Amino acid sequence: MDNIRPLLWLTLAFILFLMWMAWNDDYGTRPATETAAERELEEDPDARPEDVPDTPEAAAEPEADPATDAPEPIAAPERRQIQVVTDKHDLLIDTRGGTILRADLLQFPQDLRDDPLVPVRLMDHRIRGYVAQSGLTHDRVEGVDPEGRAPSHHADFEVDQDRFELSEGQDQLRVPMRWASEDGEIEVVKTYVFNRGTHLIEVEYEVHNHSADPWIGRQYRQLRHGETPDRESWWLYTFTGAAWYDGSYERERFESLADDPVEDRIEGGWVSMIEHYFVSAWIPGAEELNALYARGVPGEVGEEYLIGLHSAEPLRVASGDSGQFHTRLWVGPKTQAELSGIADGLELTADYGIFTFLSKPLFWLLDKIHAVVGNWGWSIVILTILIKLAFFKLSATSYRSMARMRKVAPKLQELKERYKDDKQRMNQALMDLYKKEKINPLGGCLPILVQIPVFIALYWVLLESVELRQAPWWLWIQDLSSRDPFFILPILMGVSMFVQYKLNPPPMDPVQQKIFMALPFVFTVFFAFFPAGLVLYWFTNNLFSIAQQWYITRKIETGADPDKQKE
Repeated sequence: MDNIRPLLWLTLAFILFLMWMAWNDDYGTRPATETAAERELEEDPDARPEDVPDTPEAAAEPEADPATDAPEPIAAPERRQIQVVTDKHDLLIDTRGGTILRADLLQFPQDLRDDPLVPVRLMDHRIRGYVAQSGLTHDRVEGVDPEGRAPSHHADFEVDQDRFELSEGQDQLRVPMRWASEDGEIEVVKTYVFNRGTHLIEVEYEVHNHSADPWIGRQYRQLRHGETPDRESWWLYTFTGAAWYDGSYERERFESLADDPVEDRIEGGWVSMIEHYFVSAWIPGAEELNALYARGVPGEVGEEYLIGLHSAEPLRVASGDSGQFHTRLWVGPKTQAELSGIADGLELTADYGIFTFLSKPLFWLLDKIHAVVGNWGWSIVILTILIKLAFFKLSATSYRSMARMRKVAPKLQELKERYKDDKQRMNQALMDLYKKEKINPLGGCLPILVQIPVFIALYWVLLESVELRQAPWWLWIQDLSSRDPFFILPILMGVSMFVQYKLNPPPMDPVQQKIFMALPFVFTVFFAFFPAGLVLYWFTNNLFSIAQQWYITRKIETGADPDKQKE
């Protein structure tokens, strides 16, 4: 077997896996039937589907499912937008509903090269329709009209000032927003609480009941996102959509939610919108019971998507008394160490796919190495060496098989020429030669195929981990998550592939020889657009593979084959 084939199998399997992932996300879960709204439009082109309300309706009784919606109020008074600036966020909050309209992450530049002062904008109501909404609903109780008894995200709040800022030396910033029913009997204070040093935001509701009747209501929290923009190239594809945790991690593409809404009841857990490197998530109490809902809704410029939680158990506030709701909102990066300490499973938003069981320990090891060396680039180099050591014996088996094939290459060519007109005799002669020289034709492939899951798992670690975003390595590599600006690493990687090709026995077929000789150049172009961290891993792996293969090949060609010496 030709020695270059193990590398080809590895590369081909890797590329096919990525293509399958991208294809599956695009086409793998398309519904077989059209929706009722689509059928209605086919029958009547002028018809339009009814608006899908975006506010959970008050429950008819405590055990009723609260995942249906109530219409938006007909008239909406003037509202204001207030700015909140902390050490982590620059937020724009609407006084209508207290909705977060915009969220800039101040410690994460959008692009280090073009403008390092422009932060990542995670939420944006104008371009992506991406906002965080929350509110209260009032249960239907006999003798009490629920209308106007609780502030939804369509209600108008009063705020004392237009700008709030976490000042130097201040550890906490509170942003109170006040609402009252028309008769003044129900007052609600909605407070955003920001603590220094975290992207976690607390949201508190305090309900004051001045009426003669008990107030019975629930809170809801939801994230809304518009159509997704064009994504990255298929080989750098990452998931964007809705995700939640109900004891297991689940996710859905936005398009799937439009055709197949999700309704469930969960205890604890969380709901989120995720994209490459960043996530927003509503996080209830660990023992809080909620109705989970996720679906498509009409938006101002097209289809939009909701995922949210609505309290399954109501809060009862007696006449003259007060009651509180509390929830948390994460708006920030997928930093796994932080997320794992906030809620069970929240770190899974750093989505490594089907090889998570391998990716998580690899990232853990990479993180531990970084804690010692303090540089993600050198951490990748050291992790690569450790992986090579772990597979040292398997690789040695592969390289010994390649070296023996290389040593008997002249004999193989002689047999091919001798029996070129008799394939059966040639195959038999080849098998006899393999047996005599103790060559396993599959010996070069199987050990490397075993390593494919580890390689793919590490690929997702390097691609998905926000810790490596814009992380510098050395000299000209100042961002391991983007391509090498001068293409030096891809060229070095291509040179290393060419050296590996020269260490392998030449294929007997002249056409194959030309193809295999061209592969290093093809992959140099291919890897030129990969993130530098991935190219660094592959280049480092190639260097140590070359050293190991050269040593084993030299020993066998000089007659120091350990298997032969045992005879």
